Amino acid sequence: MAGGMGVLGLDVGTSACKAVVFSPGGIPQAAASRSYALHMPRPGWAELDAEEVWRHAADCIREACASARMPVRALAVCCQGEAFTAVDAEGKALCPAMVSSDARAAAETEAAVRERGVDDFYRRTGHTPHPLFTLFKLLWLKRHEPGIWSRARRFLCFEDFVHSKLGLDPAISWPLAGRTMLFDPARQAWDDGLLEWAGLEPERLARPMPSGSVAGEVAPSMARSLGLAPGCRVIAGGHDQVAAALGAGVAAPGQALYAMGTVECVVAVSREYRLAGGLRDANLCTYPHTVPGCHAHLAYNLTGANLAAWFREQFLPTGGAGETPGFGGLFARMPRTPTDLLVLPYFTSSGTPHFDVRARGAVVGLNFRHTRDDILRAMVEGLAFEMRLNLERMGQCGIPVHSFHATGGGTRSLEVVQIKADVLQAPITPTLDSEGGCMAAALLAWAALEGRPVQECLGSWVRLGPVVDPNPAHKGHYDEAFARYRGLYHALRPLSAPGPGKEGE
Repeated sequence: MAGGMGVLGLDVGTSACKAVVFSPGGIPQAAASRSYALHMPRPGWAELDAEEVWRHAADCIREACASARMPVRALAVCCQGEAFTAVDAEGKALCPAMVSSDARAAAETEAAVRERGVDDFYRRTGHTPHPLFTLFKLLWLKRHEPGIWSRARRFLCFEDFVHSKLGLDPAISWPLAGRTMLFDPARQAWDDGLLEWAGLEPERLARPMPSGSVAGEVAPSMARSLGLAPGCRVIAGGHDQVAAALGAGVAAPGQALYAMGTVECVVAVSREYRLAGGLRDANLCTYPHTVPGCHAHLAYNLTGANLAAWFREQFLPTGGAGETPGFGGLFARMPRTPTDLLVLPYFTSSGTPHFDVRARGAVVGLNFRHTRDDILRAMVEGLAFEMRLNLERMGQCGIPVHSFHATGGGTRSLEVVQIKADVLQAPITPTLDSEGGCMAAALLAWAALEGRPVQECLGSWVRLGPVVDPNPAHKGHYDEAFARYRGLYHALRPLSAPGPGKEGE
């Protein structure tokens, strides 16, 4: 790349977007972010105003380019999965974008499973059916908003929606297409059978292409408006979770990203497109990674760092002499040895492997000698046990994980990282960068400009902190505790059915 030239990564999330300009070598030069409202007009609905999101994204690009004071020759977009909007022939949104957490398509999902079966969807897409996926939201739109369905020229996820606004024939990266449940990762194309079944013509969707491919160039008038260099290339990016994995340097089998944020998420890597009954039954998906020739396997729990926030709010004093400690001080007070408690961390229902919206959290084994600090440590242990449960299922299906790179707010506490390394019995290396999604998108753009495989660029772009190795003294205790944890969900589920009006809260 010529000296002084930059690349831009744009990350479009559920509540905010961010643009960061990087110079060669992955050094951030300028950044801009904007927040926007998530609308919930009815129970179970969650929507974004797609045009508002684009206005904020454009402002971020414009501000970052102006502050960077270097020509931006290429950009790429990573974004939330599943969310889509219908657009007309001029590319204008016809309706709000339904995001992942929008559950209005539950009836369509149940009807689809009755008609086709879970295994048919899994064999075709590498995913098991759930209302979060684009396919079922589209079926809802077709049934309940036939006017919008018939008027729509295209149905676009946020990566391809941004492309259309930039003046391109929109393209969608394989990883993001994989989250629609309309994409066949084995053929790396839209699934003709599912499209026909849904009554959806392929030309109403964006062009699928591998991450790192050149999708086109920004229209000249739009490039001038945003402050991009003339001829700025647009590169296929990816789904935000696998983009974060790339941004953390997770690009080879045996490695995994451990995202310690509001949602706990593990992204493991394999070379083969691997389907297995054990993965299907645990709702562990297989879809393209942002790294060519690799696939990603996603495990997650919807309770994560929000559990510590809830604990602090409910059980620690606020104001006056008893002012609430920050999270660093909170975690520093935890005991240094494992607890004898078990916590089922389903405080917002479960993710993988159970996909159970009726599941509820529990603390098991309490007596009068336990303290708040014991309970907090047990909560961190429970989050790690849940990831170990998912990783055990992956390992049984030929996807072993030997080491982790970690991102998210949880990595700021050495105590938290140490507990998770001990429970998982694997080394965890936190990253030093907080811009993983934007950096991954920019890295894909830079590699495309240079004509180099993205793996060759990781060493100069990704910065890692010290490795946290598991404490061997804790292995026996956590092995025994995990053996008990395996049965905890099934033992408690009959007691966990919510009362009236509590479903999904």
